[in-house]
Amino acid sequence: MHLPVRTVRSASRPKRRHRGQALVLACLSFLLLALMTTLSFNLSHALREKMSLQQHSDALAYSMGVVEARALNYYAASNRAIASSYVGMTSAHAYMAAASATGDMMRAGQMSFFIVAALEVAQCPPYNFQHCFDAIEALMIAMDYSSKASDYDSKVKDVEDKFNKVIQDLNKMANSIHDSQKSAHSKARSAVRGGQSANLSNLTDYNVPGANSLDSSVGGLNGEEFDCAVDGMNCSRANSSNKARAQVMTEISNASRPSWAANRSLPVIMNGLPTYFKSDFIKDLLKDIPGEGTHVIMGHQGTAKVAQTKSNIHGPGQVTGNEGKVVVADEHGTLLSQWRHGFGVGTYKAVVESSENGGSHEPSGAHSGQHDEFKGINTKDLMSCTASGNCFMKFRADDNPDTDWGQPHVYSYVTKQFFVGDPKKAPWELNDTGSFTLTHGAQGDGKLQLAPGEGAALSKALVYYHRLGPNGWKEAPGLFNPYWRVKLHPFTAQEASRVLNRAGNSDAADLAGAKDLAL
Repeated sequence: MHLPVRTVRSASRPKRRHRGQALVLACLSFLLLALMTTLSFNLSHALREKMSLQQHSDALAYSMGVVEARALNYYAASNRAIASSYVGMTSAHAYMAAASATGDMMRAGQMSFFIVAALEVAQCPPYNFQHCFDAIEALMIAMDYSSKASDYDSKVKDVEDKFNKVIQDLNKMANSIHDSQKSAHSKARSAVRGGQSANLSNLTDYNVPGANSLDSSVGGLNGEEFDCAVDGMNCSRANSSNKARAQVMTEISNASRPSWAANRSLPVIMNGLPTYFKSDFIKDLLKDIPGEGTHVIMGHQGTAKVAQTKSNIHGPGQVTGNEGKVVVADEHGTLLSQWRHGFGVGTYKAVVESSENGGSHEPSGAHSGQHDEFKGINTKDLMSCTASGNCFMKFRADDNPDTDWGQPHVYSYVTKQFFVGDPKKAPWELNDTGSFTLTHGAQGDGKLQLAPGEGAALSKALVYYHRLGPNGWKEAPGLFNPYWRVKLHPFTAQEASRVLNRAGNSDAADLAGAKDLAL
């Protein structure tokens, strides 16, 4: 007989199930991963935008430097053209002086035969009646010389109006060229001040659409740098000297003269008479009028230059600082005649001058009236002398290497808002504020900014002078050779701080001035 078995269960506590803890950790992990992913997208976006903005700033600084370099190269080429106008004036005065000398050379012949006649008279009876007849003939020859002198004076007088017109037009040419320099400077300065003209605005549209234009204060600094590179423009760092500028152009103009205008002192043929006189004149002077005898030109000299005064025509240009106040030419020498029983000597001289007072003309018989006014080289400040003075652009050198010897700097400071603000266009920003708020119990809310705000970029270019060829770098900067170029250039801490302060970014300026910070 089997007894029924009763199962006895132990009395134990019921088992509790742990559910949902992993889910919380997973949610927090996914949230953190999402935030990190969002931050990663935002960081990538900010880095790409910052690189684009910096490249744009570099391109803008370089392009503005190109505008300045082209302007400076234009000044160099046009300064040569202005110098050529003065060279043309000296050549025109040289031709006029040579032409004017013809009448006075005839008068030198007249004087020499007066002396011959006097010597013949001194030998008249009771010594020899032939000397009396020779004296009368010598006086007749002297009168023939006088008549020819009047003829040649008249010929010169007839062309003086044309001469004045040439000088007037050359004056206008110099002023017109400087007027174009003034216009080029104004346009270039406007371009580097605003960063928009001269097609510079296309850089923003192409590189970083939506970026702000060049900061106006930084643009103002560019304008100051550009003005300070040209002597005669307003500059807080240096004074201008009209006298120093005038001396530079005067020396270059005189150095550029053709050899004939500069020096006509070497006799060639025909008894020392220079070959540039017409053969008819030579024949009249030395053969047809005297008829016989030996007649030679002694010590013939001629030159033309831009000078301080008319009396400085034969003086060195740098003795007292030649400012080029007059254009003057002369021709002089001595005519020696041997005829029959006597010798005669006559001197001749022709001086043609143009100055602010109208100038002068010797001999007076070849002069029909006052010459056209020559105002002198560079008599006023550059921006006020158009049509009222012969001006040009001169480089304002600086002996301080810390300022790159006066070569102009070009700065760029541009900003752009990196935050898009539209989740449809930039979903990684999450919302239209680019931020995320977390609530942490009694500690309150915490705000996490995911998207970047405004970015800024700073750049610098140097417009520098470098002549081509071996040792070309040794040539000092100037505005008579078109060798101006541009390159991106590093900042000094002090310089970067100054530009950033100009832009109103004092925090960045303080950072730029930090010790041992590489820029």
